[in-house]
Amino acid sequence: MKILIIGFLALFGWSALSTHFYVCNIKRLCNNPVTSQSSVGNNKVVITDDSISKPLVVKQALIPENMLIYFAFDKSEFNVESVTTRYLDESNKYLDQNLQARLSITGHTDAIGSDEYNQALGFRRARSVQSYFESKGIPANRIIVESRGDKEPADNNKTMEGRANNRRTVITIKN
Repeated sequence: MKILIIGFLALFGWSALSTHFYVCNIKRLCNNPVTSQSSVGNNKVVITDDSISKPLVVKQALIPENMLIYFAFDKSEFNVESVTTRYLDESNKYLDQNLQARLSITGHTDAIGSDEYNQALGFRRARSVQSYFESKGIPANRIIVESRGDKEPADNNKTMEGRANNRRTVITIKN
Protein backbone atom coordinates (compact mmCIF):
# COMPACT_ATOMS: atom_id res chain seq x y z
CA MET A 1 0.00 0.00 0.00
CA LYS A 2 2.89 2.35 0.83
CA ILE A 3 4.37 1.72 -2.58
CA LEU A 4 1.12 2.72 -4.31
CA ILE A 5 0.90 5.97 -2.30
CA ILE A 6 4.56 6.82 -2.95
CA GLY A 7 4.13 6.01 -6.64
CA PHE A 8 1.00 8.18 -6.86
CA LEU A 9 2.77 11.10 -5.15
CA ALA A 10 5.79 10.74 -7.43
CA LEU A 11 3.55 10.66 -10.53
CA PHE A 12 1.58 13.68 -9.30
CA GLY A 13 4.77 15.65 -8.50
CA TRP A 14 6.32 14.79 -11.87
CA SER A 15 3.12 15.82 -13.69
CA ALA A 16 2.96 19.17 -11.89
CA LEU A 17 6.64 19.98 -12.53
CA SER A 18 6.58 18.94 -16.18
CA THR A 19 3.37 20.92 -16.79
CA HIS A 20 4.89 23.99 -15.13
CA PHE A 21 8.09 23.61 -17.16
CA TYR A 22 6.12 23.24 -20.41
CA VAL A 23 3.78 26.16 -19.77
CA CYS A 24 6.35 28.59 -18.36
CA ASN A 25 9.59 27.77 -20.13
CA ILE A 26 8.48 26.41 -23.49
CA LYS A 27 5.23 28.29 -24.12
CA ARG A 28 6.32 31.37 -22.09
CA LEU A 29 2.84 31.91 -20.65
CA CYS A 30 3.80 32.52 -17.02
CA ASN A 31 3.93 36.09 -15.64
CA ASN A 32 2.59 37.56 -18.89
CA PRO A 33 -0.32 40.00 -18.81
CA VAL A 34 -3.56 38.43 -19.91
CA THR A 35 -5.78 40.26 -22.35
CA SER A 36 -9.33 39.15 -22.76
CA GLN A 37 -12.54 40.82 -23.83
CA SER A 38 -16.05 40.10 -22.81
CA SER A 39 -19.27 41.82 -23.55
CA VAL A 40 -21.88 42.39 -20.86
CA GLY A 41 -24.98 43.91 -22.41
CA ASN A 42 -23.69 46.84 -24.43
CA ASN A 43 -20.71 47.58 -22.18
CA LYS A 44 -17.29 46.37 -23.27
CA VAL A 45 -14.99 45.10 -20.53
CA VAL A 46 -11.31 44.66 -21.29
CA ILE A 47 -8.99 42.91 -18.83
CA THR A 48 -5.36 43.74 -19.54
CA ASP A 49 -3.56 42.46 -16.47
CA ASP A 50 -3.49 39.71 -13.89
CA SER A 51 -6.93 39.94 -12.31
CA ILE A 52 -6.19 37.44 -9.57
CA SER A 53 -3.43 39.35 -7.80
CA LYS A 54 -4.86 42.80 -8.55
CA PRO A 55 -8.48 43.88 -8.08
CA LEU A 56 -10.42 44.46 -11.29
CA VAL A 57 -12.17 47.83 -11.39
CA VAL A 58 -14.07 48.92 -14.47
CA LYS A 59 -15.02 52.56 -14.26
CA GLN A 60 -18.13 53.28 -16.30
CA ALA A 61 -18.01 56.64 -18.07
CA LEU A 62 -20.96 58.90 -17.40
CA ILE A 63 -22.98 60.28 -20.26
CA PRO A 64 -21.96 63.92 -20.73
CA GLU A 65 -24.64 66.57 -20.45
CA ASN A 66 -25.69 68.47 -23.56
CA MET A 67 -23.27 71.10 -24.79
CA LEU A 68 -24.14 74.38 -26.48
CA ILE A 69 -21.83 76.23 -28.85
CA TYR A 70 -22.86 79.76 -29.78
CA PHE A 71 -22.08 81.46 -33.10
CA ALA A 72 -21.74 85.01 -34.37
CA PHE A 73 -24.41 86.38 -36.70
CA ASP A 74 -24.36 84.65 -40.11
CA LYS A 75 -21.20 82.65 -39.20
CA SER A 76 -20.52 78.93 -39.00
CA GLU A 77 -16.98 79.00 -37.57
CA PHE A 78 -16.52 78.52 -33.83
CA ASN A 79 -13.67 78.96 -31.39
CA VAL A 80 -12.50 75.86 -29.57
CA GLU A 81 -12.48 76.46 -25.82
CA SER A 82 -11.45 74.33 -22.86
CA VAL A 83 -15.12 73.41 -22.33
CA THR A 84 -15.23 71.98 -25.86
CA THR A 85 -12.05 69.98 -25.27
CA ARG A 86 -13.39 68.63 -21.97
CA TYR A 87 -16.67 67.64 -23.61
CA LEU A 88 -14.73 65.91 -26.39
CA ASP A 89 -12.78 63.85 -23.84
CA GLU A 90 -15.90 62.90 -21.87
CA SER A 91 -17.94 62.01 -24.94
CA ASN A 92 -15.06 60.01 -26.43
CA LYS A 93 -14.80 57.90 -23.24
CA TYR A 94 -18.54 57.31 -23.23
CA LEU A 95 -18.65 56.40 -26.92
CA ASP A 96 -15.76 53.95 -26.46
CA GLN A 97 -17.68 52.12 -23.72
CA ASN A 98 -21.08 52.28 -25.44
CA LEU A 99 -20.83 51.10 -29.02
CA GLN A 100 -24.47 51.80 -29.83
CA ALA A 101 -24.26 55.47 -28.73
CA ARG A 102 -23.97 58.30 -31.25
CA LEU A 103 -22.96 61.94 -31.00
CA SER A 104 -25.81 64.15 -32.26
CA ILE A 105 -24.98 67.66 -33.49
CA THR A 106 -27.93 69.94 -34.29
CA GLY A 107 -27.46 73.41 -35.79
CA HIS A 108 -29.86 76.30 -35.06
CA THR A 109 -30.21 79.89 -36.26
CA ASP A 110 -32.08 83.03 -35.35
CA ALA A 111 -35.15 84.09 -37.37
CA ILE A 112 -33.37 86.59 -39.61
CA GLY A 113 -33.24 85.31 -43.19
CA SER A 114 -35.30 82.90 -45.28
CA ASP A 115 -36.19 79.41 -44.11
CA GLU A 116 -33.95 77.85 -46.79
CA TYR A 117 -30.99 80.03 -45.88
CA ASN A 118 -31.40 79.38 -42.13
CA GLN A 119 -31.69 75.63 -42.72
CA ALA A 120 -28.42 75.67 -44.71
CA LEU A 121 -26.69 77.91 -42.14
CA GLY A 122 -27.73 75.60 -39.29
CA PHE A 123 -26.35 72.66 -41.25
CA ARG A 124 -23.03 74.48 -41.90
CA ARG A 125 -22.74 75.19 -38.17
CA ALA A 126 -23.35 71.55 -37.30
CA ARG A 127 -20.85 70.41 -39.97
CA SER A 128 -18.13 72.72 -38.61
CA VAL A 129 -18.54 71.15 -35.15
CA GLN A 130 -18.61 67.68 -36.74
CA SER A 131 -15.32 68.41 -38.53
CA TYR A 132 -13.71 69.36 -35.21
CA PHE A 133 -14.87 66.17 -33.47
CA GLU A 134 -13.76 64.01 -36.42
CA SER A 135 -10.34 65.69 -36.44
CA LYS A 136 -10.00 64.67 -32.79
CA GLY A 137 -10.68 60.99 -33.47
CA ILE A 138 -14.43 60.42 -33.27
CA PRO A 139 -15.42 58.35 -36.33
CA ALA A 140 -17.84 59.93 -38.81
CA ASN A 141 -20.22 56.96 -38.55
CA ARG A 142 -20.70 57.74 -34.83
CA ILE A 143 -21.87 61.34 -35.52
CA ILE A 144 -25.37 62.44 -36.55
CA VAL A 145 -25.58 65.93 -38.09
CA GLU A 146 -28.81 67.84 -38.63
CA SER A 147 -30.21 71.36 -38.87
CA ARG A 148 -33.34 72.83 -37.37
CA GLY A 149 -32.75 76.28 -38.85
CA ASP A 150 -34.96 78.77 -36.99
CA LYS A 151 -37.71 76.20 -36.23
CA GLU A 152 -36.79 75.54 -32.56
CA PRO A 153 -35.77 78.83 -30.95
CA ALA A 154 -34.34 78.73 -27.44
CA ASP A 155 -35.20 82.37 -26.82
CA ASN A 156 -37.27 85.26 -28.19
CA ASN A 157 -36.24 86.29 -31.71
CA LYS A 158 -37.53 89.85 -31.17
CA THR A 159 -34.56 90.92 -29.04
CA MET A 160 -30.87 91.05 -29.91
CA GLU A 161 -29.99 88.93 -26.86
CA GLY A 162 -32.67 86.37 -27.74
CA ARG A 163 -31.41 86.05 -31.31
CA ALA A 164 -27.85 85.58 -30.01
CA ASN A 165 -29.09 82.70 -27.81
CA ASN A 166 -30.74 81.09 -30.83
CA ARG A 167 -27.53 81.03 -32.93
CA ARG A 168 -26.25 77.77 -31.49
CA THR A 169 -25.33 74.16 -32.04
CA VAL A 170 -26.55 71.56 -29.54
CA ILE A 171 -24.39 68.48 -28.98
CA THR A 172 -25.93 65.44 -27.27
CA ILE A 173 -25.21 61.75 -26.87
CA LYS A 174 -27.99 59.46 -28.09
CA ASN A 175 -28.20 55.79 -27.15
